[in-house]
Amino acid sequence: MNNPLLVASGLPDFSRIMPEHVLLALQQRLGEARAVIEQVVAEPNAPCWQNLALPLCDALDRLEQMWGVVAHMNAVVSSTELRRAYNAGLPLLTVFHSAMAQDERLYARYQSLRNSDVFSALPEAQQVAIDKTLRDFRLGGVALAEPQRDHFKKIQEEMAKTSAMFDDHVMDATQDYSLLVADPNELAGLPPDVIEEARAQAEKKHEQGWRLTLLAPCYRPVMQYAEHRPLRAALHKAYATRASELGVRPERDNTALIDQLLALREEEARLLDFPHFGALSLVPKMAQSVEEVIAFLRDLAQKARPYAERDWENLAEFSRQTLGLDELMPWDVAFASEKLKERDYAFSDQEVRAYFPEHKVLSGLFALIKKLYGLDIEEAPLPSWHADVRHFELRDEENNRLIGRFYLDLYAREKKQGGAWMNGALPLRMHRDEKQNPVVYLTCNFSSPINGKPATLTHDEVLTLFHEFGHGLHHLLTREATPGVSGMEGFEWDAVELPSQLMENFCWEWEIVQSMSAHIDTGSPLPRALFDRMLAARNFQSGMFLLRQIEFGLFDMLIHTQNCTQKSSVDVRATLQQVRREIAVVPYADYDRFQNSFGHIFAGGYAAGYYSYLWAEVLSSDIYDVFEEREHSLRATGQKLCDEILARGSVRSAQASFIAFRGRPPQITAFLRHNGLLERTDSAKR
Repeated sequence: MNNPLLVASGLPDFSRIMPEHVLLALQQRLGEARAVIEQVVAEPNAPCWQNLALPLCDALDRLEQMWGVVAHMNAVVSSTELRRAYNAGLPLLTVFHSAMAQDERLYARYQSLRNSDVFSALPEAQQVAIDKTLRDFRLGGVALAEPQRDHFKKIQEEMAKTSAMFDDHVMDATQDYSLLVADPNELAGLPPDVIEEARAQAEKKHEQGWRLTLLAPCYRPVMQYAEHRPLRAALHKAYATRASELGVRPERDNTALIDQLLALREEEARLLDFPHFGALSLVPKMAQSVEEVIAFLRDLAQKARPYAERDWENLAEFSRQTLGLDELMPWDVAFASEKLKERDYAFSDQEVRAYFPEHKVLSGLFALIKKLYGLDIEEAPLPSWHADVRHFELRDEENNRLIGRFYLDLYAREKKQGGAWMNGALPLRMHRDEKQNPVVYLTCNFSSPINGKPATLTHDEVLTLFHEFGHGLHHLLTREATPGVSGMEGFEWDAVELPSQLMENFCWEWEIVQSMSAHIDTGSPLPRALFDRMLAARNFQSGMFLLRQIEFGLFDMLIHTQNCTQKSSVDVRATLQQVRREIAVVPYADYDRFQNSFGHIFAGGYAAGYYSYLWAEVLSSDIYDVFEEREHSLRATGQKLCDEILARGSVRSAQASFIAFRGRPPQITAFLRHNGLLERTDSAKR
């Protein structure tokens, strides 16, 4: 009764959770879920939603919400003890889900419900949820005979364990490395806040000098601004060799784990009678075939390549003529690009950053949400997992009705995974007559406040914040409470980035940018002339950026469609090099081991699905065109977007929801134009 993870409803008091609570809570929730399974399969009456799906979904919700808290804390306030508890619990959870997915009794009950007269009388959402559940049973190996069924379970367990280990290695390898700089001259060009934080890191270790790390708020500015070339080279090599045999600690090497994951995924696909994992991964996605995905990527590469080649030629020529760099090395690219942008567009990211203090950006973001959806956002302090975390409520402005809540964890710190993400904490549900409002975690890795001044964001970081908030809105604004199809549940994975990428576009609208900018020292808004230069530079090196995204997506799909049955049969690095020869224009260092830290596909759910970022951007660009046209008010268009896409869950397909909003299937024209691959006909951009 004293275990904070075992709350009757809602979320626990995070500050009370200890590692020793994890396994006890997991075992109790697993026991409860198993009891419910036995209850529903023993039910003497014919299966219906109320005696089959509903009690099972309630039990799974309690289990997933508890474990979601543990997984989240392991990502944001990790410790040796918490990680040990998490890794001990993961196989128990995997065993449970594997067994449930292969429970013939449950499958037969669902199949009986699907084939009964009762099914046609169910609401559409419940029908779709049942069909998705039956699909998941089949993908879980329910139709397999022994010994294949048991082998399939072992594969699931091994994949979960291996992915978690991959993730741990990347986090640890990122934090293993730091570089003590004794000579202040080597810090020339770095922003003052980066230097100050480096000094603080050294002081923590009772050292003289400045200690630089691979955490994003340090690493990125070093690569972008450090004039001392050997410093850039040192950090670049450390970053590019993370979790590899060339890293600081070779025991973190992920090479064998990659081989193992690919082999396991190949086995899983073969057991389910798919030719490879790529085909298996597409079952719940919009794309119809691997061939369609590869054709999409290669066609886009062909369109982007002339622009990328021009980008690279301009950068190389500028570097020779202005920077004295006869050969542009990988650790020079970000630095030279920043200098070129400053020359051509007369601004720097650091100059812009001064206009985006965190509090002003948040107020501008919240004002936009009110304009789009008629929602108020107010801070409502609650206990959390760290002192920096803030908690907010989302309410309907007309009647002050609570819509949902979110936690905001913005700053980078030790024992926190890098990157930015959104996780659902609680889904929208109806428990009898009581509504459970949705809750999300929004996590970033921005620089924290220094010397009493508010944190400031680069414009890229503003884009990141809007992106993750778009994911959050997808979860929070759903009106569909049916388990399995609520919010993002069951939503096609290659369309899931649509709401997040859509939100990024508003960061380029003058009225919105003006409303969320105030210089950190003077309070003045971003000057229109500076914004116009930013806008002119929006597609700076967009060809190079697109080719890099295509490279990632194509590499991902190819390694998941080759024969991986024998661990040695796929040379992952050779495949990456082959893709780079075909796609890339920017050179790579021989030591580059990017694949060893590619957590998206080896630990983050994007296996054979990284193409989704570009696929969904085609959708989001096409939808944003409607906002650009302004045929209707911002509120009317936002309301339609909510009604037809965000609020619908996955009751209907993403394609159908897109057509309901846009009035036609997706087209690529807006994507090409937004990325500078087509000339705009309407040069006046709002």
